[in-house]
Amino acid sequence: MNREVIKTDQAPQAIGTYSQAVRVGRTVYLSGQIALDPQTMSMVEGDTEIEIRRVFDNLQAVARAAGGSLNDMVKLNVFLVDLANFALVNQVMAEYFQQPYPARAAIGVAALPRNASVEMDGVLELGN
Repeated sequence: MNREVIKTDQAPQAIGTYSQAVRVGRTVYLSGQIALDPQTMSMVEGDTEIEIRRVFDNLQAVARAAGGSLNDMVKLNVFLVDLANFALVNQVMAEYFQQPYPARAAIGVAALPRNASVEMDGVLELGN
């Protein structure tokens, strides 16, 4: 198995023992992103919608570094501290994705790193 680590300064640097993404063949596995500003490595300030947008921007930056885009995403996992924000995720997601939408899961969690309210990870399939 030939693995390629994907890294970009347009998304937050890893804050643990993981890579921003790993590509195996045409498949790219994106690590979880929270609403960290890639320049300051601080959480963005504002409401949950601002956090959701920053997370999508971070995922988009990693996807581009891998040679793809969010349109190549086949699976998206959304982790929410408050599942009441699920409709807001849908609203913002519609601005970042086009049909056919990726398969998706939304999971309620007790807490996330850096006191984030949302985290997302995903899988891209390039060349489709």
